[in-house]
Amino acid sequence: MKAHVSSILLGVRDMDRAKQFYVEGLGWKIQSDYRISVFFEADGASPVGFYGREGLAGQVGTSADGSGFSGLVLTYVVRSEVRVDEVMAEAEKAGATILKPAGALPWGGYGGTFADPDGYIWSVGYSAQGDDQPYAE
Repeated sequence: MKAHVSSILLGVRDMDRAKQFYVEGLGWKIQSDYRISVFFEADGASPVGFYGREGLAGQVGTSADGSGFSGLVLTYVVRSEVRVDEVMAEAEKAGATILKPAGALPWGGYGGTFADPDGYIWSVGYSAQGDDQPYAE
């Protein structure tokens, strides 16, 4: 198995709320809306989509109930500290919960963390160390 993710599916409790957060709040563009799932334009990266939480849990053979930290963090690497601040502000304005405000990180980078309305955690970061980072933008 290769170290590659073909797509990322997030199980959401309220499809309309999730679409509003990502489309209106963060400016993502919908590629396909199948009502039970939605996929966004990938811009050359792994596609991200939503699926109803109950349906997605059933599809993978697990319970839709869950709480606490899932062990999953989605990262979004940008090219400046200013852009980190901008993305964090966009997310907060869209209704995200700021978990850790943007600031200096122990390993030398700069970043912050937010949770979307379904609790998915996004880490937004920048580091001047290295040019081969997996930049999102």
